Amino acid sequence: MDPRSEVLLRHPERFGGPLLLAGLPADELLGVLPAAHGWSWHAGEAEHLAARYPERCSFGIEPPAAEVTDAVLFLPKSREATEFLLTALARRLPATGNLYLVGEKKAGIERAARQLGAFGSASKLDSARHCQLWVVQGPQSDADPRPDAWLQRQPLAALEVVSLPGVFSHGRLDVGTALLLEHLDGLPEGPVLDFGCGAGVIGATLARRYPASTLHLLDVDAFAVASSRQTLAANGLTGTVSAGDGIAAAPTGLAAIVSNPPFHSGVKTDYRTTETLLAEAVRHLRPGGELRLVANSFLRYPPLIEAAFGNCRTLAQRDGFKVYSARRR
Repeated sequence: MDPRSEVLLRHPERFGGPLLLAGLPADELLGVLPAAHGWSWHAGEAEHLAARYPERCSFGIEPPAAEVTDAVLFLPKSREATEFLLTALARRLPATGNLYLVGEKKAGIERAARQLGAFGSASKLDSARHCQLWVVQGPQSDADPRPDAWLQRQPLAALEVVSLPGVFSHGRLDVGTALLLEHLDGLPEGPVLDFGCGAGVIGATLARRYPASTLHLLDVDAFAVASSRQTLAANGLTGTVSAGDGIAAAPTGLAAIVSNPPFHSGVKTDYRTTETLLAEAVRHLRPGGELRLVANSFLRYPPLIEAAFGNCRTLAQRDGFKVYSARRR
């Protein structure tokens, strides 16, 4: 059981009724709280929970329509995402409802509790398992809870990039992606995948650079998927944008896979998604297909790429990042 869930279960008198668990972990919490409903924006965790607790966990960027009296937000990584999600939940609750915030101390729960205080008088209910639990009774907010009201539009890399709170590099172009965008020449033409697409900067650039290629974009996060769709539409571009947990959700027979892959899951360092990508990408590429990615220089990815592909070239290096290329033989 996730330690944040354990903290909630220390208060059975509060969480036995109709409850919305937002951003919940993929653990047994829904089984212990039979009147609760989950809301997840992580495709893998949502799929796991939906299979284990049918019709009790929703996936998407807006709260589900389930009738609830209280809501719990499991603290996300981003301050901007926290503000949006608290607003969405506050506007979703009845006037007598309770809005709870739970998170790990190392993830910044005390900072986030100040954000919760903008919705009413926030009080700390518990501190255990290296976590804290906070509550506001009858939260108030005049902010628009619709995701479209929180879209941020920025001119980046000769594109109009549209992003929602919590999406990687929200409102800016990160250094790694900027380096990768400078080294997209010479990719094989055909179906191309932007893996971990975020707001769609790489995918939109590929669509412009290779108009004859079919574009696919894939991300585990519902807010990233929605942002990428908005970015493509804003630039008059087309592509298939899908939610899925890792390279296993990608199509096969690809001419190229291009990525600035993640190595964080929430606030935790997690290399599994990228390591699986490096090991399995060759199976999604056609012969002669190419994997091209950017990564922090300190990450020892070349040996993993060599093991899977039998080759790995460094195309560029700058500001602590490297661009790698490997071809399926």
